[in-house]
Amino acid sequence: MQRRDAVKSVLAMALLGIMPRAMAQASTPANTAATPTRFTLETVPRLAEALAKQPYRAPDAQLPAVLDADYDAYRDLRFNPAQAIWRKEGLPFHLQMFHRGFLFKQRVDLHLVHEGVATPLAYSPDLFTLPPGTGSALDGDIGFAGFRVHTPLNQTTVYDELIAFLGASYFRALGKGHIYGLSARGLALGSGDPGAEEFPLFRAFWIEQPASGADHLVVHALLDSPSVAGAFRFAIRPGGETVIDVQSRLYPRVDLARAGIAPLTSMFEFDAGDRVGIDDYRPAVHDSDGLAILSGAGEQIWRPLGNPPHVRISGFADTRPKGFGLMQRKRRFADYADTEARYHQRPSLWIEPVGDWGKGAVTLVEIPTADEYHDNIVAFWRPEQPLRAHREHRFDYRMHWCDTHRWQPGLAVVTDTRIGAAPDPARRLVVIDLEGGRLPSLPHEAKVTPDVWATGGEVVSAVAYPNPETQGWRLSFEVRPKPGERDVELHARVLEGRAPLSETWLYRWSLQA
Repeated sequence: MQRRDAVKSVLAMALLGIMPRAMAQASTPANTAATPTRFTLETVPRLAEALAKQPYRAPDAQLPAVLDADYDAYRDLRFNPAQAIWRKEGLPFHLQMFHRGFLFKQRVDLHLVHEGVATPLAYSPDLFTLPPGTGSALDGDIGFAGFRVHTPLNQTTVYDELIAFLGASYFRALGKGHIYGLSARGLALGSGDPGAEEFPLFRAFWIEQPASGADHLVVHALLDSPSVAGAFRFAIRPGGETVIDVQSRLYPRVDLARAGIAPLTSMFEFDAGDRVGIDDYRPAVHDSDGLAILSGAGEQIWRPLGNPPHVRISGFADTRPKGFGLMQRKRRFADYADTEARYHQRPSLWIEPVGDWGKGAVTLVEIPTADEYHDNIVAFWRPEQPLRAHREHRFDYRMHWCDTHRWQPGLAVVTDTRIGAAPDPARRLVVIDLEGGRLPSLPHEAKVTPDVWATGGEVVSAVAYPNPETQGWRLSFEVRPKPGERDVELHARVLEGRAPLSETWLYRWSLQA
């Protein structure tokens, strides 16, 4: 963990309404044995179902005073790589544990599963490289805060970090060539809603020992919060695009009307389409630049992210969605010119539902931020019907931690959105760059027409034309907000006849206060 990420975590928790002490809660479930036990695919779901029938008990987060650390002190609680689980066996995945302390006071129980038997992973200060005198103050079973997995991701002879589970139900993964950026969560409850958000916790994990030469690792997790318990299974396949197959079962204690399934959390400060009040040498600063959706009807949608003047929530109603994700499309160093943060190496994350998710909405929450340390973007699927208490609710999906993801190769995609002053001061000029699909190969006589409209504003001067500098096309238009309107919903794409040539661009332009 770098200092920037630690500071970002602190500020993100404050912004999203979670206090460090609340995040630091977890404990050993009462029905988790301290000795080896049989383990099957139904072990964690049955634990979660039983847990949901009991009143929620807030876990104890008490720690020895020596672990009440700031960031610099916590950094010194380093896991010793020589002690990595499965290192001596030469297996394709290694486990390293996170020590408790700093923001991560919660105890997370870890179990190793081999040949159908789960064995608790015992804490020892000898697993860590600790500051002088610290180990003697750590008597007893302190436990762990989480864990991370290493594998030969970028080079065959080097075990690189692949995925980390640390803090509440947060986790982050990498594909080849990536550095950490956006995060995923097990479940979101009340994100963007009035009042405090509830943050479920992964209280325990069971990690299956991989076979020699295995191409994936299986992790099971037990989730708990005042409103719901849950069981998760993650099948993690590293590569140029790291793929995680997720099976989730939720057992609500109460009806959940505002649950967020497959939630993603990211950061967007500014880009060419949203630079009002920005005094920064960099062209852009963000972990993700857009929300992508492939609707149940097959419409491919791109919604550029923004840093709004006030919290805004957008819902994209759908039935049986084919996918959604927070994407980082800009992939050149020059797009950010940041040698430290290296935003061009941050992964995109595409969620592909498995099975019928029914009716609901892909929901986007955008929160104002004044810097790059706040995670101010949240996206998730919100079912139309509440998740009823005392029932099992299943949501399976596939995660793609990737550079990009092509859903319909015949469609051009949005590469840039630029918004600025128009010649008429009552209007705004919108310029959208498109690349790929069938556009570059169209014959000269093809009739390409812009399809642009606005809710809460008037669109004028819409044109589409080739851009020889990019070998793509450019779509531009001006929009005049209606009197009294502070938000204008914009829709744009290019057509050949009635057939779409590009994905659908959706945007909410907000009048700056």
